[in-house]
Amino acid sequence: MNKLQASPFNILTVTLSSLLILLPDVVSGECTCEAADMKTNKSEALKYKIGSIASILASGAIGVSLPIILKRVRAFNPDNNIFFIVKAFAAGVILATGFIHILPDGFDHLTSPCLKEHPWGDFPFTGFIAMMTSVGTLMIDSFATGYYQRMHFSKAQQVSADEEMADVRERHEGHVHVHTHATHGHAHGHAHGSEILSADTDAPELIRRRIISQVLELGIVVHSVIIGLSLGASGSTKTIKPLLAALSFHQFFEGMGLGGCIVQAKFKTRSMAIMAFFFSLTTPGGIAIGIGISHVYNENSPTALIVEGVLNSASAGILIYMALVDLLAADFMNPKLQKNGRLQLGAYISLLLGTGFMSLLAKWA
Repeated sequence: MNKLQASPFNILTVTLSSLLILLPDVVSGECTCEAADMKTNKSEALKYKIGSIASILASGAIGVSLPIILKRVRAFNPDNNIFFIVKAFAAGVILATGFIHILPDGFDHLTSPCLKEHPWGDFPFTGFIAMMTSVGTLMIDSFATGYYQRMHFSKAQQVSADEEMADVRERHEGHVHVHTHATHGHAHGHAHGSEILSADTDAPELIRRRIISQVLELGIVVHSVIIGLSLGASGSTKTIKPLLAALSFHQFFEGMGLGGCIVQAKFKTRSMAIMAFFFSLTTPGGIAIGIGISHVYNENSPTALIVEGVLNSASAGILIYMALVDLLAADFMNPKLQKNGRLQLGAYISLLLGTGFMSLLAKWA
């Protein structure tokens, strides 16, 4: 199962790392755009930045931990109706994050006047990168699920064949006592085989949920580092103040969405803790890096624009695909939801509230 947890991360991490290494070489010439001329108070700005690290760290940790902690509460168990409502809200948050927060940033960066007209003005790179990332996520999702499903199916077939052979040997012994025992053994073997069949039926769905949670976290993490970097590198208190509050809510709601997926994936406690910890640290870590490079970082430089634009576009493609296909489609097509009109209506309202609240935050962040 360790391979299961690592494989989606390895593929996408290597891809994004390659982009970070190769993209700066694409840029040639000097940009004529200067850094924005704003009145700055570095000491005051630094106080807000340190405060934002604490605030965003706490809100992200609370958001991602809530579903994990509340899974022990019966009302918030993944099998209960209330969980569908909460998950619809969280999926709406993730969908709005991709469409409203990240994709427009990608367009802004890759269509900036600071970039050369050729090739950046000749082709809609943002939409293309988002589309190809969505297709790539689909391929990884499908391939990984199919691979582990075939692996589990082969193991289940081998176990069933071994049990059948043992059952045949017992039934062909000649004594009455042994025959009686064989009958009992056959019943036991049949019951045990049924358990294996049931477990094997659930395994592909569990595998898929684990892949979903890992790829979703990767998409969120990429975006979180970028927005943290932008906040940390900013020297304007007018920019930092609204971002502090908006990003705290942003991380809380995103954390809830990710936490719900982690709970459904049924990871071990240690794996859940690692994923929650990693998510909680990404934006504060980005802010800390931004503070460290604020004296040399120019957000209008071609290198910064291209790297951030490509990563934002890729992150948007991942989140939009995951929200629509793996979260919303899977739940809204669930027979349990479709047979319950009140639950279906509640999920619709919750989805609209999630997209609405997250879209509103785009005014400040």
